[in-house]
Amino acid sequence: QVQLVESGGGLVQPGGSLKLSCVASDSIGVIYSMGWYRQAPGKQRELVAVITSDGTTTYADSVKGRFTISRDIAKNTVYLQMNSLKPEDTAVYYCNVDSWRSGRHNYWGQGTQVTVSS
Repeated sequence: QVQLVESGGGLVQPGGSLKLSCVASDSIGVIYSMGWYRQAPGKQRELVAVITSDGTTTYADSVKGRFTISRDIAKNTVYLQMNSLKPEDTAVYYCNVDSWRSGRHNYWGQGTQVTVSS
């Protein structure tokens, strides 16, 4: 069974930093892309950043220059380094993986809470 295990969320003051991690189980197959989405209360889930198999990255305009997505292919792990955090970054952050194993699949993590507040 495929699992995505997220970690690294928490409470941080404005201007602070956090680093999220998401580890995918080996059964996930060939990974096409790994990414992070977030959902704030009362809002729709939105893309934060994604990294494809060839290393191409895409960021939401709201996080460009502050967040960095990276991956460790050998460990099936994706990271999100978040700097200069703002209160509006407060949300549940979800890991997402697009992969192939006996067909195309898309998986979600359970989510990790990030709260930016003084």
